[in-house]
Amino acid sequence: MAIFGKSYDYFLGYALSGGGAKGFAHLGALKVMEEYGLKPDVIAGTSAGALAGVFYADGYHPDEIAELFRKREFKEFVELTIPKSGFLKSIGLHSFLKKNLRARRFKELQIPFYAVATDWNRACTVTFSNGDDLVDAVVASCSIPIIFYPQVIHGVPYVDGGILKNFPVSVIRKKCKNVIGVNVSLVIPPSEKNNIRTMLERTFNLMSNSNTLFDKTYCDILIETKGIEKYSMFNLHNQETIMEAGYHYAAMVMSEKESLKIVRKCHRHYELTEKVRTKLQHIGAGNDRKKDE
Repeated sequence: MAIFGKSYDYFLGYALSGGGAKGFAHLGALKVMEEYGLKPDVIAGTSAGALAGVFYADGYHPDEIAELFRKREFKEFVELTIPKSGFLKSIGLHSFLKKNLRARRFKELQIPFYAVATDWNRACTVTFSNGDDLVDAVVASCSIPIIFYPQVIHGVPYVDGGILKNFPVSVIRKKCKNVIGVNVSLVIPPSEKNNIRTMLERTFNLMSNSNTLFDKTYCDILIETKGIEKYSMFNLHNQETIMEAGYHYAAMVMSEKESLKIVRKCHRHYELTEKVRTKLQHIGAGNDRKKDE
């Protein structure tokens, strides 16, 4: 709602990066932003950020999202298959989303949401934000090549959005007056023991980090979760530790002077929006009374 200044589609947007199991840090960051009374008008998410983002856009509290994943194993979300275009199928993740998401299509979400994936054939970033392919779009955003089969949507194969756009700030930058970006995927150290999994994980991590550099500069508030680089992107056992780290670093950044300025702007915007909404309701009620007379 553009009430003053330049016209924007949204006043405040959240951009949530990919990062596998490190994505639990998003939940800690979202809790901090709620404590500051912030309410996003739009959310963009890549991979793990799409998972966290879609549940938040669906009206789940961060603690409720964490509970959905508590005591779950990575193997519950995948199915081993004969490797052709990937070792694993995302059948379990697909079923998990269908079971737990209240919305069945994008327009049913409480907050507008962009899921970021990569078009495998055209080698370009694609965003999904409308239509009936909500679950498929989130699965596509999480489909790491080689590890997972591509997610086919309307005949087109899509893979993890982190290949080209791991930190989707630019996806919503021009649409938002303010953007808070949460990046949970910093460069991981090389593994002491190399195997296919650790080699793939570090390769994907280095690649995805290289495409976040410009997007970091587009944030009005940039939150980066440090100290979780050692945790594997496929290991769900450190959920609480990672979530606490996300909370800690978000709390640090949000308490900074420049962040507090934006928080105050958001609250002024909420107050002004409410005043305008109340005034329009009064005008509407007055018009209804005149019609009755």
